[in-house]
Amino acid sequence: MHGAHDLLKAIALVMCVAAVTTVLFQRLRQPVVLGYILAGLIVGPYLPIPLVADTGIVQTLSELGVILLMFSLGLEFSLRKLFAVGPTAGLTAVIQCSIMVWLGFVLGRAFGWTSLESIFAGALIAISSTTIIAKAFDEQKIRGRLRELVVGVLIVEDLIAILLMALLTGISTGSGLSAGDLALTLGKLAAFLVGLVAVGLLIVPRIIRAVVKLNRPETTLVASVGLCFAIALLAQAFGYSVALGAFLAGSLVAESGEEKEVEHLIQPVRDVFAAIFFVSVGMMIDPAIIGRYWVAIVAFTVVVILGKIVSVTLGAFLTGNGTRTSVQAGMSLAQIGEFSFIIASLGLSLKATGDFIYPIAVAVSAITTLTTPMFIRASGPAANWVDRKLPKPLQTFVALYGSWLEQLREAPRKQTLGSSVRRNIGLLLVDAALLVGLVIGTSLALGKITHRVEEQVGLSESLAEKLVIAGAVILALPFLVGIVRVARRLAGELAAVALPLRAEGKTDLAAAPRRVLVLTLQVIIVLLVGAPVVAFTQPFLRGYTGPLIVLGLLGVLGVALWRSTTNLHGHVRAGAQVIVEALAAQSHAKAPGTEHSAPALEKVQVLLPGLGTPTPVRLEEASPAVGKSLAELNLRGLTGATVLAIHRGGENVSVPTAGEVLKPGDVLALAGTHDAVEAAKGLLAPLPEAPVMPGPSENLA
Repeated sequence: MHGAHDLLKAIALVMCVAAVTTVLFQRLRQPVVLGYILAGLIVGPYLPIPLVADTGIVQTLSELGVILLMFSLGLEFSLRKLFAVGPTAGLTAVIQCSIMVWLGFVLGRAFGWTSLESIFAGALIAISSTTIIAKAFDEQKIRGRLRELVVGVLIVEDLIAILLMALLTGISTGSGLSAGDLALTLGKLAAFLVGLVAVGLLIVPRIIRAVVKLNRPETTLVASVGLCFAIALLAQAFGYSVALGAFLAGSLVAESGEEKEVEHLIQPVRDVFAAIFFVSVGMMIDPAIIGRYWVAIVAFTVVVILGKIVSVTLGAFLTGNGTRTSVQAGMSLAQIGEFSFIIASLGLSLKATGDFIYPIAVAVSAITTLTTPMFIRASGPAANWVDRKLPKPLQTFVALYGSWLEQLREAPRKQTLGSSVRRNIGLLLVDAALLVGLVIGTSLALGKITHRVEEQVGLSESLAEKLVIAGAVILALPFLVGIVRVARRLAGELAAVALPLRAEGKTDLAAAPRRVLVLTLQVIIVLLVGAPVVAFTQPFLRGYTGPLIVLGLLGVLGVALWRSTTNLHGHVRAGAQVIVEALAAQSHAKAPGTEHSAPALEKVQVLLPGLGTPTPVRLEEASPAVGKSLAELNLRGLTGATVLAIHRGGENVSVPTAGEVLKPGDVLALAGTHDAVEAAKGLLAPLPEAPVMPGPSENLA
């Protein structure tokens, strides 16, 4: 037991040093989290500074910090919010986490770590930092679509992290990895989550609403914290981490509708104990270990930055965000933070990892925390550069892809989630589950099966093993082929909803864009299924068989997609010529660029449905776009909308080049999502005139 004097001394030392370091970091305009970590390094046992806090006391207090921090994260998560962020953020998070878990595992094995240590390494680099990003976005005043997307991805990542922690706990405390143990672990986890959420939804929201009605803030605070600790203790009693219980407690409280009130009350308490948690993280840093493992720290830092930028950008773009938003989201999420510390400390407490994992995680987090504000500031110019460097066919595809997905999202639910679509999704999940089960089962039972084949057939051990592996590959092929075929069928059904098929006997003018959309959706589905399958099976595979198969499939689909985008570019050029002819014909009757010119383009939309909803915009004399080229205006890079055609008196320009200079009276036909077109209209609109201040004589009058 710790004495009251020792407890007071530890708290005073930690809080005073943390106060000095955080003030210093705020003056330097750096994240205060780094100040807490530095304070922990100062009061820790590894530096020759006569300010050493009791490690046991600080670790005990830091547990409270973890619980309250996870409870606060749970308050931000609710079923309503998960539905609100929609499939975009969720699918992006699944793609990103799967890729990062695999990269972390492969890198850990490359350094000679055990399979379990490598799994923990993959898990701790998969989750970005909610705390760091929220602070950076507030400081740089990031709002709008980018913030909504990043926050949505973070919410789903937090949920994935909770599931990873529960799974890692089950694996680490089990008697070993086997197909039965793994299935039992997943079954217990699912039963615990379903049972706790089902019972909690009936009790916790009612309790919180009743307490809040008393209008006593201190009672609300005490009741909320009491529920938080009680559910955290319940999770621990079932063999899961207190972090999981605290997160679920926050989620259940959020369902009461009073989460804002509870969050406001608990924030000061959370901040105090969260500061102690981050200080305890710094106390775990041993400079000697960091010096010994500096190569691993550099390697993991590079993997975190590049892996997250590429995976988040890819996932965000494929799920319907423009190039600019996708690149900005990827560069914003290129760090790890509080969940990495929690996962690393979980590995230490379960004795599943060596003592080097924790300092490596902290060092990588510290470096990426420093780079995050710089990447967020540089994300806009980087997105513009990427947009400019895209080949012409891809620029055309990028401009129209968002409008196709918008049409798909706006379609009736019975079309996008009809019986046929649900059946195909079910087939995909069954194929993926059977493939994962086959790979894991074969890997875990390889020795026994090989021994039996060796005895019964009389082959050598190496030849028998190769025969067993070949048999497993043959058995796996139908599932692989099934995934590709069902993905193609599902993509075709969804594409037909966005770009409906024409009746037989009529020319299908949407064939080219629909073909591109089918291939793109097929890539998304294969990636969504393949990435988690690879992440799950890589610890049981030798070499890089799984990723090579997925990359091969994506490569074949990518080549087909490139050819289709080239055809699409020609289709758009022909469509743009039809658009300028429609605008020219309309200009003889009514003023183009007004609402009366819309019917002309509506006819074009009927004839060429793959071009989205072309919208005419007239450039006024006072428009800031007048006299600028399209490259200087950077309309597509800033808004996501593209100029399909320009009508200019007797001169018409279809698919204008980047060097085309805009003139007063030009009518631009814009294509893109509704939000992109509205943003483009705002950039093209004349600037409001400054109010004229009355002169002195007018004031006297």
